[in-house]
Amino acid sequence: MRLLTLMLAAAVMLLPCPSAATEYVTFPQALTYTAPRLQYCFILLEKALASHGGRYKARLSTLPMHQGRALLLLERNEGVDVTCYMTSAEREERLLPIRIPVDKGLIGWRLLLIHKSQADRFARYSNGDDLRPLTAAQGNDWPDTEILRLNGFKVHSTSNFEGMFKMLIKQQLDYFPRAVSEIWVEADANAPRLIVAPGLALRYTTAAYFFVRKGNTELAAALTEGLDKMIADGSFEKEFEAYYGAAIRRAKLKSRKIIELHNPLLPDGIPRERRKMLLFTRE
Repeated sequence: MRLLTLMLAAAVMLLPCPSAATEYVTFPQALTYTAPRLQYCFILLEKALASHGGRYKARLSTLPMHQGRALLLLERNEGVDVTCYMTSAEREERLLPIRIPVDKGLIGWRLLLIHKSQADRFARYSNGDDLRPLTAAQGNDWPDTEILRLNGFKVHSTSNFEGMFKMLIKQQLDYFPRAVSEIWVEADANAPRLIVAPGLALRYTTAAYFFVRKGNTELAAALTEGLDKMIADGSFEKEFEAYYGAAIRRAKLKSRKIIELHNPLLPDGIPRERRKMLLFTRE
């Protein structure tokens, strides 16, 4: 009997230990046009959490949502656990940022979506003063809206994302500044009526960060560790190139007239050790 007991104990020791219950992390599902950028963020989220050890598993929210709603639900702990949007002082006050520029600052490089009939007109423009009398389209809850206004630009803001494209097609607005990572999908979807303005780009220092709820330091630490592992082993750069490489080359940023804007919303700047990640920085 004693021998049988020892054999059973040994067998139990050889059985795999049950792993801790998986904790699901909900990420907001993208609206149609923003899908490329948020798809990239979701892939990074999945891989960063997996490289951390597998305690967390990423999943998408049931319904798509605007970024303002996603940030509010995250803050209230109501069905969103992590987001990936442009940083601002206000957002970092409300939420806990993972201060790694997952987009390498690309969200601060803006090309102009315009009506095709305005191509020759915009080709003559070369500085901010040329654009200031015109009206730009932006979302109500985007930091870009305030950045443009604080730099003296006229902005029509709305919560109707699809409506901005419709107004541009009807020439009720003059241009729609969009990130390099977004604009080509949107231009192609609205071709031939809308095109990317030739030769111009806006640029302001900023970055897209992952945000988690204040106090959720364990998830923040897991994401930071996972992202740092991806940066170290080269998989971060591989994902960035896969999603954004073609768009960056298509933009030909170095051949454009760059209109530099000040970003007064940037909180304390991007951490010094992370600035080397930024693309084409002029600082």
